[in-house]
Amino acid sequence: QAQLVESGGGLVQSGGSLRLSCTSSRFRLDYHTIGWFRQAPGKEREGVSCISGDDDQTYYADAVKGRFTISRANAKNTVYLQMNSLKPEDTAVYYCAVDLFSRQAGLDRSEYDYWGQGTQVTVSS
Repeated sequence: QAQLVESGGGLVQSGGSLRLSCTSSRFRLDYHTIGWFRQAPGKEREGVSCISGDDDQTYYADAVKGRFTISRANAKNTVYLQMNSLKPEDTAVYYCAVDLFSRQAGLDRSEYDYWGQGTQVTVSS
């Protein structure tokens, strides 16, 4: 059984928007630091955004700053990644992950303990 489940990916034209969701039947996402990462073909997985479990501090990679927004819907045990003004270079498999031990924001992959299966985002030019 998947610990984290992503949804909301798809095909969108350049300049369009998508909202990704991350849910869990095992973890309380409002308590933990949650990160979004992405991996394009032939590239390493990179951090996109995270929200801290401590005080909901958010952090964004420079490549997405001003275009992406991370947020929580605690009643739904869900973390969202709203992606606007999408570019072809945003094309990747997007993963959410949970850091069970640090409640501070950070995008170091090694700090995250469980990962979802990923959802494909494809942005056409």
